[in-house]
Amino acid sequence: MSTVKKFIGDKAFYKMLFALVLPLIVQQGVTQFVSLLDNIMVGKLGTEAINSVAIVNQLIFVFNLAVFGGVSGVSIFGAQFAGVGDDKGLRHTFRFKIILGVILAVLAITIFILWGEPLAMLFLDNESNEGLDLSVITAGARDYLSIMLIGLFPFMIVQVYSSTLREMGDTVVPMIASVAAITVNVIFNSLLIFGLCGFPRLEIKGAAIATVMSRYVEMLVVVIYTHVRKSKFKFAVGAYKSPYVPLELVKKIAITGSPLMLNEILWSLGTTFINRCYSTKGIFAYAATNINTTAWNLFCIIMFAMGTAISIILGRELGKGEREKAIDLNRKLQFFNVAVHVVIGCALIISSRYIPLLYDVEPEVRDIATKLLVVSGAALPMHSLVHGMYFAIRSGGKTFVTFLFDSVYTWAVPAVLAFFLVTFTSLDIVSVYLIVQFSDALKMTIGLVMLKSGFWANTVIDK
Repeated sequence: MSTVKKFIGDKAFYKMLFALVLPLIVQQGVTQFVSLLDNIMVGKLGTEAINSVAIVNQLIFVFNLAVFGGVSGVSIFGAQFAGVGDDKGLRHTFRFKIILGVILAVLAITIFILWGEPLAMLFLDNESNEGLDLSVITAGARDYLSIMLIGLFPFMIVQVYSSTLREMGDTVVPMIASVAAITVNVIFNSLLIFGLCGFPRLEIKGAAIATVMSRYVEMLVVVIYTHVRKSKFKFAVGAYKSPYVPLELVKKIAITGSPLMLNEILWSLGTTFINRCYSTKGIFAYAATNINTTAWNLFCIIMFAMGTAISIILGRELGKGEREKAIDLNRKLQFFNVAVHVVIGCALIISSRYIPLLYDVEPEVRDIATKLLVVSGAALPMHSLVHGMYFAIRSGGKTFVTFLFDSVYTWAVPAVLAFFLVTFTSLDIVSVYLIVQFSDALKMTIGLVMLKSGFWANTVIDK
């Protein structure tokens, strides 16, 4: 096989990839663009409002990743059941996701009700904020969180249904549901944040209400569509008649999927810890990191979509027992992923001086945000490869390895680096951020070695 053919697919390959990934890109693109608009709208209320919302979203991020990890662990089996056309197996994995999702939602709501405010204060209680009135940020975070809790349950339901539909190759319906939700979010954000068209001016409370409304719209679209089209989505037939899931499958999911859920929880906690370290540089630095993160997410829509596509494509082939084909496809997918993000990274660097101008924040915040965006753009190709590697290794059921590769690495390297740098050095936020971001170079090297070995390409279901 020539070098070109090893890394470049034929027309059929790209046709298959684009058919799967384009709806995901549209969904991610609209979602992240609206997230940026939301962020800008809240930014019009000032630095305090940005920090209030950013702190709460960081806490809810842990719940979102826990749900994602739990669903993803089960989806390893769901994708392979879908690959061999086993509707019964798919129904069992769907039930398992629902049960797990309800448990996680109840647990998260309980934790946030009891300890939400003390957790939020962890981002504000530092010497860099001495002399500042933090009561406005604290009150805002409390109000925003109390409303956002109402949206945790529908978020979980959407993840369960959408992941199962994607396992079957249907990425269009989740996209439509997401676009409908986003439309509601944009409209009511404008009306409720600023009090337009006779609506009350609720500021960040309005942003929370709009988000919760959008969650329920998204849930209704995906649930109704799935159950109306039962002839197509046969797993939904009788899905709620019983909570039964075969014990043998439960054991397999627990063994294979638990490390994945634990990984997502620990990784999100690690990311939260790193952001907590950044916040010790003051509220200006934390506001700038929030602007950077929101913009970075917008420029990462293809990366996120490619991760899902890699998982689905490789999972199907491995479910059929096509190990060598899966390895070949993975090589082509990873190459395409990195090549695209070299271009996107350059675009982010070019845009870095303009994005912060959209916010009504202090000049210092804008300056820091611009520098952070340059670093993010430079690191994007590396992060896209690491992201793709994670999903490839996961597709073959090597969840303990992904646990070590992802969350353990996060805590052992970037989290330790961030803590050391903000505690024992006088480096500014941009220098700290640069070092932490590029610490993933070691992770990328480890991932390349693992992918080349091919040990990850396994079938996890009984055919």
